[in-house]
Amino acid sequence: MPSESGSPFGDLVREALQVPEVTLRSLADKAVDPETGEKVGHTTFWKISKDEPIKVSPPLVRAVAVALGKPAREVQVAAAQQYVGLIAGDPVGASGGDAVVAVVHAPGMTGADMPKVQALLRRLAAGELPDAD
Repeated sequence: MPSESGSPFGDLVREALQVPEVTLRSLADKAVDPETGEKVGHTTFWKISKDEPIKVSPPLVRAVAVALGKPAREVQVAAAQQYVGLIAGDPVGASGGDAVVAVVHAPGMTGADMPKVQALLRRLAAGELPDAD
């Protein structure tokens, strides 16, 4: 069942299935987590495509990313949004150049709702925060 923030994880699978030669089984054949070797079966892809509940884990999401030919981060964000109801993005507009900012937040929040995040990012950009070494 999709969360109130939509079903972007299922959307990724449904989008892949629009290609004529792509099937649930062909996706499953490619779905192997590069870190653990965990595989994802065609029935799990069916559940994802139908927005059915699944047991989400990092290896499963990475394997789905491999099968879809998408960056793992994009698929992780979609799974988090669909199954946990969180959004990951840059609501404060802090990304630029070689820096990408991703803030995980509840649906409907904007940069104006996150003054502490904005202040922290301003300090970081100004070099006011100590290194994490």
